[in-house]
Amino acid sequence: GFPPPPGRAPSLRRPRRAKTALPARDTMADARRKLEELREELKELKKEAHNGTFEAGEVPPLDRSNRPSLRRTLRGHFGKVTTMHWAGGSRPNVLVSASQDSNLIVWDANSTLKNQAFSMRSQWVMACAFEQERSELVACGGLDNACSLYKADGESITNGRAIKELVAHDGYLSSCRFISPKRLITASGDSTCILWDINRVSMINTYTDHSGDVMNVDVSPTDSNTFLSCSVDMTSKLWDIRAKRSVMTFFGHESDINVVKFFPDGMCFATGSDDSSCRLYDLRCHQEVNIFMSPKIPCGITSAAFSNSGRLLFAGYDDKHWRAWDVVQPSPKAPVFKSEKNETHENLVSTLGVSAEGTALCTGSWDSLLKIFA
Repeated sequence: GFPPPPGRAPSLRRPRRAKTALPARDTMADARRKLEELREELKELKKEAHNGTFEAGEVPPLDRSNRPSLRRTLRGHFGKVTTMHWAGGSRPNVLVSASQDSNLIVWDANSTLKNQAFSMRSQWVMACAFEQERSELVACGGLDNACSLYKADGESITNGRAIKELVAHDGYLSSCRFISPKRLITASGDSTCILWDINRVSMINTYTDHSGDVMNVDVSPTDSNTFLSCSVDMTSKLWDIRAKRSVMTFFGHESDINVVKFFPDGMCFATGSDDSSCRLYDLRCHQEVNIFMSPKIPCGITSAAFSNSGRLLFAGYDDKHWRAWDVVQPSPKAPVFKSEKNETHENLVSTLGVSAEGTALCTGSWDSLLKIFA
């Protein structure tokens, strides 16, 4: 053979063998195993950091004699009431509800009169929301995969057509909330949330981290750039609307999560699930700090809302009752308040909410009624 070039020693390396590609199935299995290992490692690190206890301190016990009582019953729907939402502070006695009778009704909770009624295209309406600053817009959607906007100024009795329609989701609309009069967030069965520019009728951002149907969203009461979502993938997530990925992910539930709700100060939030529990999470420590459940209540939770002080967490259940839990009591075994037998709905409580002033609780049910407690 030829001698090596001057100044270069002959190579003694053996020729490299061609790498054998692993089957795609083995690669995915290894990735899943590593993911589970990392998840377990993260759980252990959280347990080490979770070195405190939930203490009530000097907080006085609740006066159980002040249980909310039934004050009004709103009749007018002819199908299952699926969702409701109170208006903002400028119209504190007004709320909107949707039903399987294809009607969206704006109510005066004091007089029980209907201010407006809208006929919708889809019979299955699953979401509705009142814009909170001016309380002149309502949004709704369902199996039509679209979010329809109506003008709810109270001036006309019936308006047939939506003023705007936001269409982009590939699945049913499960929840919607206004961030401002110009922006709206929607959640869908296609596992995504979308931020909308209402004036331009266009998408601003899409959020895709969930791996199952997104069931509910809630906007922070103190920071309009953040919102929460929950899903049938048994997780809840905190989002910044300026980023496409979630900021935090919270675990703990053992079944579908149906509702997520911010604490009044925006630092905590509660979730309600088909596993019969409500859970309280703190954003500052990225931890679950309290759980509200009882072996005597083996039914799922459909809806939840805090009192204005944050002391009470109201929850709607599949067994026709609503219940109120004391938030500062560590791991309570029983609620402090519960709807009485003569006040209960005749079917499951599908939705509930506390008014902007905090003076009234409204519950909606598949029995086609809404009830006002105060």
